[in-house]
Amino acid sequence: MTLQQLKYVVTVAEKGTLSDAAKELFVSQPALTKAIKELEDEMNISIFNRTNKGVIVSLEGDRFLGYARQVLEQTDLLEKEYKKGNKITRHFSVSAQHYSFAVNAFVDVIKKFGENKYDFTLRETQTNEIIEDVSKRKSEIGILYTSGANKTVIEKMIKRNNLKFIELFTAKPHVFISFNHPLAKKESISLEDLKEYPYLSFEQGDYNSFYFSEEILSTID
Repeated sequence: MTLQQLKYVVTVAEKGTLSDAAKELFVSQPALTKAIKELEDEMNISIFNRTNKGVIVSLEGDRFLGYARQVLEQTDLLEKEYKKGNKITRHFSVSAQHYSFAVNAFVDVIKKFGENKYDFTLRETQTNEIIEDVSKRKSEIGILYTSGANKTVIEKMIKRNNLKFIELFTAKPHVFISFNHPLAKKESISLEDLKEYPYLSFEQGDYNSFYFSEEILSTID
């Protein structure tokens, strides 16, 4: 399998016909057909279903093309990053739960160090993926919430991935409401006061339990 073959199949999928793809790639159609056939034989799959009107991506081919595009995208990034003559850009990435303070802090970092010196990325994602991102070095820092209910589970996951947890601050629950809201007249608001109002939470994928929730109400009975 070669990068050229991957580029061939991706282009054929985009164009819909071998003839149009061949023109785009500046190769003969027989050569293109041969390269794709060799790739299919090597991978033991049929990437395309041939029809009178062109080609249709098969079910297994659709999955293969997803990986192929990732490889080509990563190759392009490597060439841009390390090809001779290109200036190397430093990267700084943060994965976080959905908190405005994290966004504000990230913006302050960009202002302080300059967006031209670094390639900054802020990824708002699920709790488990934050730990995974830092573990796999996709992000330098992960920001997440722990409580008495989930701290033991979260810290075990962090330790299992050979990471370190540093507490930034202890946050008290806050409720932000309009001056015209019925609860605005109260001196203090209890959880009982909030029960009649809609409650939204962020999906946590395969780890969708209260241990991984980023909302405080999810960990309170």
